[in-house]
Amino acid sequence: MRKLKTLMYLSAVLVGILAIPGMILAGQFSDLDRNSMIEFKDAIKIQKKAHKIHNKILTIDTHLDTPLIMDIYPDFFGEEFDLSQRYQNADFQGFVFRQVDFPRMKEGGLDAGFFVAFVSQGARDDEGNQAAIEAALGLIDLIREKVEAHPDLAEVVSAPKDAYRLQKESKLAIYIGIENGYAIGNDFSMVESYYDLGARYMTLSHSSNNDICDSSTDPQGPEHGGLSPFGEEVVAEMNRLGMMVDVSHISDAAVWDVLAITTAPIIASHSNARALYDHPRNLSDDLLNAIAENGGVVQVNLLYLSPNDPDTGERISTVSDVVDHIDHSVAVAGIDHVGIGSDFDGGGVVDGCEDVSKFEAITLELVKRGYNKNEIRKIWSENFMRVFREVEDVAGR
Repeated sequence: MRKLKTLMYLSAVLVGILAIPGMILAGQFSDLDRNSMIEFKDAIKIQKKAHKIHNKILTIDTHLDTPLIMDIYPDFFGEEFDLSQRYQNADFQGFVFRQVDFPRMKEGGLDAGFFVAFVSQGARDDEGNQAAIEAALGLIDLIREKVEAHPDLAEVVSAPKDAYRLQKESKLAIYIGIENGYAIGNDFSMVESYYDLGARYMTLSHSSNNDICDSSTDPQGPEHGGLSPFGEEVVAEMNRLGMMVDVSHISDAAVWDVLAITTAPIIASHSNARALYDHPRNLSDDLLNAIAENGGVVQVNLLYLSPNDPDTGERISTVSDVVDHIDHSVAVAGIDHVGIGSDFDGGGVVDGCEDVSKFEAITLELVKRGYNKNEIRKIWSENFMRVFREVEDVAGR
């Protein structure tokens, strides 16, 4: 399929280029038009270069909230969500969703992705904790059910090497992540249970504080002053198992606490640079630097990129804004510590990259800004995969 797409793309480009000399000979261009044609040909060269790079390298998106959409889909549309079908984006009161399916992953050249079992914060009592555990287990079961229904298209996998193997087989690699440590309640043993079920990272909190740590956005402010004693035990257990510790969403103090005790590199699966948009969800330059020193990686996302429009109140961001955050993160943390985690189906969307089928637009913008193939490979997969492997190595996996 990828070869066919490339042939179709190059054929269209070639038709346009071959038409230019004849039009020039026929006197159909002014000097201004000739300059425009030179610019056009240069643009075509850049597009061809970006297309070639994007379709050659391994690409991974480390944060896709699609499982939650699959779970609620029958309630909205009266039918089951089918990953093998090509959908169109849907909009519910400004929330864009239905951004991920297997056909569009193929169209966008996305080889692998973390499907996240997201659990919203609820009551922190026995009943609430049990409900959170059941919700997470149900979403993990749903991920496997929906992916395993199409063994010719994709596999649920758990090791870094699996993505490279499946890329060679022209199949998609689907990993599992847990978003919000509330999914373990206060049951320490659930960390290993989720690992055994295939989860390879856990975001320690979400929009509210939990028993593990403080959130960056809890309206009540900090509760633990960072990690709780229970949270310290959870981080140590994740290190022991080889499960990546995800610090997206958690408070600055909690990130610093994680960095102080972790024995393995950490990740921020979907976080941006606070220097470009001052939002508590985004990471300060000091934290970007510290995560790099830890050997970790920060995955730039497609949300919280720029302030809302002052006239309409809407947040209108573009692919250029995404790469601005990549540029800044690279400048601060270094080229070896930046990646991409879109947050599609969880609020992530920008003009020019509205769903997974448009991911090549990010690569094109990177090429325009002078990134080479090796650097783009690092951003799209190698930095994250290095951390993935190192976390396993620390655990002796």
